[in-house]
Amino acid sequence: MDARAITRPIRRGGGSIRPSGAYWIWYILPALLVYAVFMAYPMLDSVRLSLYEGTTGARRFVGVANYVKLFTDAVVSQRFWNAFGNTWVFFAFHMLLQNVLGIFFAHLLTNRTMRGSGIYQSIIFIPCTIAVLVTGYMFKMMLNPMWAGPTLKNIGLAFLSRPWLGERSTALTVISLVSCWQWLGIPTMMFVAGFQGIDEDLLEAASIEGANNWHQFWRIKLPLVIPVVGMIAILTFVSNFNAFDVIYSMATPNGSPDYATDLIGTLFYRYGVAGEHPIGIPEPGLGAAVSTTVFAMLLCGVIPTLRATRGKE
Repeated sequence: MDARAITRPIRRGGGSIRPSGAYWIWYILPALLVYAVFMAYPMLDSVRLSLYEGTTGARRFVGVANYVKLFTDAVVSQRFWNAFGNTWVFFAFHMLLQNVLGIFFAHLLTNRTMRGSGIYQSIIFIPCTIAVLVTGYMFKMMLNPMWAGPTLKNIGLAFLSRPWLGERSTALTVISLVSCWQWLGIPTMMFVAGFQGIDEDLLEAASIEGANNWHQFWRIKLPLVIPVVGMIAILTFVSNFNAFDVIYSMATPNGSPDYATDLIGTLFYRYGVAGEHPIGIPEPGLGAAVSTTVFAMLLCGVIPTLRATRGKE
């Protein structure tokens, strides 16, 4: 067949369909417009807003004064670095507990000898379908010694009846564990999909060579799902640095007790939206400076992770 016949335009109804060109832009244009209006523009406008101070109608251009205040003011800087450190602790729990359990459960659920894996997948994923506020308030009542104390004493678990959310040493840990429990299904399902995409011939060959399940996991499965590991790490990183609702429902947006559960999300809410106690007057410019600073930090973490975990041909 003549090669020119393959590239010849196909005519239909007076027009032609060419195998190349920029016609594909029409397929992504709707999504691109939605992203530009609802994501890109607000993000860029927050950078502009961080250069002003005052509320709507009384804003004054101050340049980088909000950033200077964020890092040099005694009170504001202390609140920011405290929330920044707490957010890293919150993130560490999800990376080291939630995601490690997710890959472990996915390995079990994709085992060829595993029966009823679909049922177990549903059980693990069900908490993800519950609203975060519902989960937060439910655990808040369960962890309240006045509510759960009598029941725990009746079943011999009186030592668990303590104000877990009222003590600085335990509040953030408990909230992190609750969040890990709720969102465990997301990394589990992503790892299940990654493991199911591995060629069975590789596992069969490894089994014939005498490799047990443990060796197959470390030598075959895990190296082949490194891109999935990177994607889950990025999603965890971004979502944890924007976490707000679980703290709001279990510890109030003030990060009680004594800012022990204050995260970047709650700090931004207080400064940029609700106003910091006791004055209660919001500072949109300072809140925008917080969000812009965190966005720059997210870029510094996301880009190296993408480079380190991208798949190889």
